[in-house]
Amino acid sequence: MSGLFLTLEGIDGAGKSSHIDALEVLFKASGRTVTRTREPGGTPLAETLRGLILSQPMDALTESLLVFAARRDHVVQVIVPALARGDVVLCDRFTDATFAYQGAGRGFDAGVLSTLERWVQAGQGADADALLQPHITLWFDLNPEVAAERLAGARLPDRFEAQPVEFFRRVAAGYAARAADPRFARIDADLPRDQVWHQVEAVLRQRGHLA
Repeated sequence: MSGLFLTLEGIDGAGKSSHIDALEVLFKASGRTVTRTREPGGTPLAETLRGLILSQPMDALTESLLVFAARRDHVVQVIVPALARGDVVLCDRFTDATFAYQGAGRGFDAGVLSTLERWVQAGQGADADALLQPHITLWFDLNPEVAAERLAGARLPDRFEAQPVEFFRRVAAGYAARAADPRFARIDADLPRDQVWHQVEAVLRQRGHLA
């Protein structure tokens, strides 16, 4: 696949979503076709599952199964075809979020999550042993207490945003553990927005994803 798969990760309130518009403009200005999407979601089926995940009480296994069911449809219907066309895929969250939220946050078995990851993100044919993974993941790292202040009173929180700060401490630790993967680029999200964007653009240029 000739496209670029870029994901944005971070705890709720870290500000990652606010930079997707600018990323889309930046890549289009460089002559690339952009597919912009999110998880959970990205397809009609996955968006329906997203609504359940964010609003209905459920145990960690049910939650994880729904997340990966949504991801499978998203991968098959949107991400893989877009990468095959050579698009830049900008995705707000992917599997790292599942390991951070359901794994570290909920305390769910990481081994089970890894099995689901292999089932859902496996390649096809000669690439059956290869897992679909982002080429680069921008991790917007922010102190959970600061994130909570940003979220306070912003809007009616969903089931995750309403979690106590201790939950987000665990999620942040889960992201920090995932960040050992070299595809991660840490973005200091506790800075003014223009400085955060400067980091994003600099990382993409340093890694050769922008001329």
